[in-house]
Amino acid sequence: MVGGGWAGCAAAVALAQRRGVEVTVFEAARTLGGRARRIEAGGKVLDNGQHILLGAYAQTLKLMRQVGVDVDQAMLTVPLQMRYPPGGMDFVAPRLPAPLHLAVALLRAKGLARADKLAMARFSTTARWMGWRLDVDCTVAELLERFDQTPRLVQLMWRPLCLAALNTPLETASAQVFLAVLRDSLGARRHASDMLLPRHDLSALFPDRAAQWLAKRGATVHAGVKVDAIAPQENGWRITATGGAIGGAQTQDFDRVVLATSTAAAAALLAPLPETAALSAQLAAFETAPITTCYLQYGPAERLPQPFFALEDDAAAGRWGQFVFDRGHLDAAQAGLLAVVISAADDAAAVPQADLAAAIAAQLAATFGRPALAQPAWSKVITDKRATFACKAGLVRPANGTTLAGLVLAGDYTAGDYPATLEMAVRSGTAAAALLR
Repeated sequence: MVGGGWAGCAAAVALAQRRGVEVTVFEAARTLGGRARRIEAGGKVLDNGQHILLGAYAQTLKLMRQVGVDVDQAMLTVPLQMRYPPGGMDFVAPRLPAPLHLAVALLRAKGLARADKLAMARFSTTARWMGWRLDVDCTVAELLERFDQTPRLVQLMWRPLCLAALNTPLETASAQVFLAVLRDSLGARRHASDMLLPRHDLSALFPDRAAQWLAKRGATVHAGVKVDAIAPQENGWRITATGGAIGGAQTQDFDRVVLATSTAAAAALLAPLPETAALSAQLAAFETAPITTCYLQYGPAERLPQPFFALEDDAAAGRWGQFVFDRGHLDAAQAGLLAVVISAADDAAAVPQADLAAAIAAQLAATFGRPALAQPAWSKVITDKRATFACKAGLVRPANGTTLAGLVLAGDYTAGDYPATLEMAVRSGTAAAALLR
């Protein structure tokens, strides 16, 4: 297993269940989790980005339970919602059977005009009739124009949902992938549409427990060990790795290899192999998109009325934040800690971190009418420049299988309905393991 992110851990768990299979995981970072992991900053344990899961993430939730995670305790469950600070749009799905929950939510929604509600009802009804699928992909912007969505509904509902789910602007994002996300949120059973907020750091949420589960079954997990090369042999594969407990360059032979790295790392490992030249070029051409998370620490008494809010962003006016999470609602030990997320953060990433944190704090103070939010005691800006692949319309994603026997790919970028989410990573890891017979 080359890579100990969520896809790699999922593949490792799936393989370790088989009798007689010995699993070895190589992870270049010292912490498991890949692009959804914990980090330490300023003496605090944080995540490299805030995540929301859905009740529809069936494979992820199943796998978490399998390795011993108490899902109900590990995450806060809230109904599907898009809620802005007081005075803004307020859309909350009640705990009613689908699709009644969506109809009632739309009827009760505040901050939307009658035309906005009718546009959303028309969109949802037609998309459901279409099976949430398109014959030919197009951009989300084009899709919304076809469905005559109002400017206000686009600004307050569809645009933030697209950015949060696909990390790609409306103007280039895949409408087909966006519809798949909506199918499992707005168009799903009520429980499937629930939003799940992790109480623990992302490594503790699954990868750490997976490593413990694997160790009990004889698997080996190497953290801080980088795989430098893979090479086919007569009866398997040879891996060259360095770092961690291995030290200098060491080689080891395996029967099968799951390549569960980023697209860039996978392309580099495949490039020397003539048989995978086309695949390597395809992966190297994948565009990536950044996500910025700004952590702001206030006194423990500072608390938002609910776990998270959507925010109206306007980069030109210095309002960068798109969503704000009150970590104190999730973990009492993090009282007063707010996490503000900026998706498709190319422009935000170019702003000096101190200036960006100050602008976001000022945005929160003005939005909530609470001047104290302009003066955090501590801040930390984290930008993952390659947080996800750019989920553009018409993007061709590779299959899990390759042309070489015993070599498969696992990662949220592989072919599938979903964008770069934890569920897509887990699905891909499980599918990759199933190919290795």
